[in-house]
Amino acid sequence: MDILLLFGQLAWTFFVIGAFTFGGGYAMLSLIQNQVVVEHTWISESVFTDIVAVSQMTPGPIGINSATYVGYEVLQNATGSHFLGICGSLTATLAIMLPSFVIMLLIVRFYEKFKTSTLYAGTMRFVKPVVVGLIGAAAVILILKVTWTGFSPEVTIVTENFPDWKSWLLLASAFAAGYWGKANPLWLIIAGAVLGIILY
Repeated sequence: MDILLLFGQLAWTFFVIGAFTFGGGYAMLSLIQNQVVVEHTWISESVFTDIVAVSQMTPGPIGINSATYVGYEVLQNATGSHFLGICGSLTATLAIMLPSFVIMLLIVRFYEKFKTSTLYAGTMRFVKPVVVGLIGAAAVILILKVTWTGFSPEVTIVTENFPDWKSWLLLASAFAAGYWGKANPLWLIIAGAVLGIILY
């Protein structure tokens, strides 16, 4: 594939994701997964899951971090060049941030005028449940790999995205420690990394 065309597709894909995602980074994940794994097949499901895991551990919003890593992975895989991989990171990151930047500039200018508008209130009532659905979809995407081949349930293949029982044990332990034990997330990340090295 022509490199300039790939840059253009990458920029347009993440620009559209940034323009039509409400609710923050987690709401973006299902859209990013659909575009880069399903539509364009730039990366595999397992690589995307790894990218999300790394994006959660690194500073910054998870949606932007994911775009950065995806941009690098796509261009580096296509060209074998570390430099072009970095350019891919910059392209995807800027493209996903640009719509929000422009929208926020407009909102700051006009928010005082339309914050009491019934149209604004109605839009927010519509957007909030959609955001919850997108975040839920991202969680399901990371846990299950669904191969959609038609409308009949018999031809829709659902498999676990987790490699084995040890992954489920780590997930359950981290959830229990965080939810009931109120453990510091930093220590959970460190413990997960250490246990991952030991178990795998």
